Amino acid sequence: MPSDFPGDHGDRKKPPLVLASASETRIAMLTAAGLAFDSQPARVDEETIRRALEAESAKPRDIADVLAETKALKISGKRPDALVIGSDQVLELDGQIFAKPENPDHARDQLMALRGKTHRLLSAVVVCRAGEPLWRHMGEARLTMRDFSEPWLDHYIPRNWEKIRHSVGGYRLEEEGIRLFSSIQGDHFTP
Repeated sequence: MPSDFPGDHGDRKKPPLVLASASETRIAMLTAAGLAFDSQPARVDEETIRRALEAESAKPRDIADVLAETKALKISGKRPDALVIGSDQVLELDGQIFAKPENPDHARDQLMALRGKTHRLLSAVVVCRAGEPLWRHMGEARLTMRDFSEPWLDHYIPRNWEKIRHSVGGYRLEEEGIRLFSSIQGDHFTP
């Protein structure tokens, strides 16, 4: 039975699926979906790419899309036989883009800036094969943070630092970070 997934042509042998990431969250999501895949992280300088795009006044959704495509293309060049999934998330609040926190103090600053406000989490996914993008998707979620107390935050960060240091904004919805929010609207499950 043919599927509507890019590159799947019914009777032909299905190409291998590769996730261009080592993200625990993305791996867990694809595993939960029942997909057989390899994980091969794309080593790209995300910060340099992001800063260059911001300097050109790129929109947050375009930054997420370029980063996802860059990751997928990098691994697709090494695995031309495979369908390669690249993904990235960009957090935007009032035109400011947030990155992964550099240290616990940076995470605290980010979370204080987000406290009591609604921000956008843009999640881009690009699938490539043989060095060519075949399919892309942009998911968006609007997340409203609670007006949490500073003492609560001062316990949250050290308790969760090893996980949140890999997440834009300093939280993970799949874990204790869900407690930071009063409202979530949209597609926050895009890998």
